[in-house]
Amino acid sequence: MTKDVIALTERMPDALSVLAGLLAGGPDLRVETAGEGAVVQLCDSEGRPLVSIEVPLMLQVPSEASRLLGPGAEPSGDGPAWWVEARAAAGVPRAEQLAGAFAARLTMLLGGRVWPPDAPGTVGAARPVDVSGITAVPAPAAAQPAVDMLTDTAAVVLQDRPVVPMTSWLSEVLRATVESDRSLQIVTPPHCRLSPPTRMLLQALPSRWVVQDERCGYYDGLTGAVLTWQDDAFSPARDESGVSPVADAFTEIGPTDERQLILSFRTLHRPVADLVLGGALEAAWQTLTSGPPAGWGTSEPAGLTWSRRQLTELAYERAPRSTWTVVVGTPDRPAVATLRVIRTPEGVEEDVTLAVGYGPDEKLPLEALPELADELVTRHGLKTMLCQLREARRDLSAPPHFERPPLPYAFALGPAEVQEAGRDTASRTPLKDRPMPLGSSARPGFYYALGDGETAESWAALEQLLRHLRGAPPA
Repeated sequence: MTKDVIALTERMPDALSVLAGLLAGGPDLRVETAGEGAVVQLCDSEGRPLVSIEVPLMLQVPSEASRLLGPGAEPSGDGPAWWVEARAAAGVPRAEQLAGAFAARLTMLLGGRVWPPDAPGTVGAARPVDVSGITAVPAPAAAQPAVDMLTDTAAVVLQDRPVVPMTSWLSEVLRATVESDRSLQIVTPPHCRLSPPTRMLLQALPSRWVVQDERCGYYDGLTGAVLTWQDDAFSPARDESGVSPVADAFTEIGPTDERQLILSFRTLHRPVADLVLGGALEAAWQTLTSGPPAGWGTSEPAGLTWSRRQLTELAYERAPRSTWTVVVGTPDRPAVATLRVIRTPEGVEEDVTLAVGYGPDEKLPLEALPELADELVTRHGLKTMLCQLREARRDLSAPPHFERPPLPYAFALGPAEVQEAGRDTASRTPLKDRPMPLGSSARPGFYYALGDGETAESWAALEQLLRHLRGAPPA
């Protein structure tokens, strides 16, 4: 299984220090660039990549390292650190040793630490690695440095790290696979978990999380379906009746007292010159965590200090293309959000999913949700909001076993959506509780309670409400 090696350096890597790290492979290897210069590759004599090194990323949010790599991975020193990721080609003898030697040399020059600390090649990194006889994988797999196997139907990426984040290179692979009508398939050992952004994107696109298990071989980490390699991709196995069995490892779980509160909402703004984005997300974050977001970025780790102004500038530069970002919190209150800014004929839309984790003895701020919905309607152009609860990990990462799906707790409509449904329709529903008006009485929104968020009856309530708002006859 491929292991990425990460150098967390105390000082900014420059071209000379990166080159010195690359010389860990000795003079028999070639240095090339890929990805429009964003990736440096250490290649064999025929130009096929052995190790791919991402452009250094400054971490202004130190807790991002421990969130993604585990306790003890925090950068040393009080200032920002630089995250430099080296990825060894799969199935190549001593490629991991080259990646480890590169990271170790970089930290020797710039200070810092290597993750994992026992990575091959980190001991004796001052000496070049013996690369005699090393041959990289043949094309087409090597055509994309981050892809370990490329077929006509799938791009397979091998990972072995505590949490699989949506890194810049993985995001690029995901984009390329969608454009080429392939499926991204991430293969991990059973101890790996997915970060919330990785999980959300894999569920939304033709992708699969493949978990390698000693007992059943392979299974889907999100559905539990036993998988086999067929037609150049991992696909569900079928028994004689055509049913796909569920792996035992997926169902072996115990009860948990940890909870997650998930808010999914959309806002719409007029495209005025003084528009500053991120206000709705910041308001929700403040309500649920008693503080603002800690950091943000266009991939994980999200290394930039939270700034609505910088977020707005980035979205403006990328318009009319959409802008997708990750927003993160602090270790004392785990919170992760994805925010997509979309330019539409109606204006500028923000599509947000925010998840916040709570431990067994921590109270969820459910009583604050109506007030938050009112603020989003009054100040931030709320269109719709769905609030959900689930029994799941406080740290928000997704393990490769069954987790109960989220259950609806509340729903909110903004004024424009109320007007579209009809004010009488929106205010008089078949639900047990009357909706709470939001915003101005002249043009209100509404907040709908759907139950306690602990039973499947809340799904029935949500379905009943949506059918009513759309004017569909009762089921």
